[in-house]
Amino acid sequence: MSRVLDTLLDRTVVPGYTRLGYSLRSRSWPADDPAPNSLTGKTTVVTGARSGLGKATAAGLARLGATVRLVVRDADRTASTLADLRREHPTAEFIVDECDVSDLDAVRRYAAGLSGPIHALIHNAGVMPSRRTQSPQGHELTLATHVLGPLLLTDLLREHLKDGRVVFVASGGMYTQRLPVDDPEFRNGTYRGATAYARSKRIQVALTPVLAAELAPTFIATMHPGWSQTPGLTDSLPLFTNLTRPLLRTPAQGADTTVWLAATNRTLPTGNFWHDRQIRPTHYLPRTQESEAQRQHLWAYCQGAVGL
Repeated sequence: MSRVLDTLLDRTVVPGYTRLGYSLRSRSWPADDPAPNSLTGKTTVVTGARSGLGKATAAGLARLGATVRLVVRDADRTASTLADLRREHPTAEFIVDECDVSDLDAVRRYAAGLSGPIHALIHNAGVMPSRRTQSPQGHELTLATHVLGPLLLTDLLREHLKDGRVVFVASGGMYTQRLPVDDPEFRNGTYRGATAYARSKRIQVALTPVLAAELAPTFIATMHPGWSQTPGLTDSLPLFTNLTRPLLRTPAQGADTTVWLAATNRTLPTGNFWHDRQIRPTHYLPRTQESEAQRQHLWAYCQGAVGL
């Protein structure tokens, strides 16, 4: 595909974020990247792996030979997921780990129990509460789940990730939001779950280059999956799901770039935002632009919130 057409799909949103964009772009991707068995002997960690994009990511990593640790809030509710994955990939190794990533104490306990090198840490766990909800430590739940818990887990596992890769699963919805420098916990104004979700994803994207500099040479990336049909989307945005259902990507299509970032042999630049295997702009609207000082201010807030 030409770069001009790819950019046009991206800027017009609906074609690029749907299965049409995936279908057009994937025709130009080499069939041998990632290479078969490229993750054999390597351990990967996927949060929010019980369904949707997380489950599809786990399946994609297992297909390439990885041992996959499925990090879920409730291990007892993961039996059907595990059965599906083992049926699809009978020779793969799956390990179910229980950890609520919004709970910083749970994250510390979980990280303390891991050992050995980790090739890829995928921050996929997501929430979109209908009302303002707090984590056990008193942080707004989308911030705790999408930003604070993942930052803490990444920091605690930095020795395991020296030659590894960290991927945050964000959302194209973040393009509508500016960095909430003065109110990261969404204490002011009328709370809306979709807005809180998009704001926390904006924070993920804004802090990616900061975290990449902090953890170099570990590879850090953020990606967005486009519009994918998942239980989370259906539960949180039923009207949007019903209106766009014919256009929605499958979970596997949405997870493709995550798996590719974890497994490709290409040398990729760290600290960027990706969609459909290409680096994308982090802003389309002038009003959402932030300064380096604002990024550093929010980075300092997050460090203090998790005790780094």
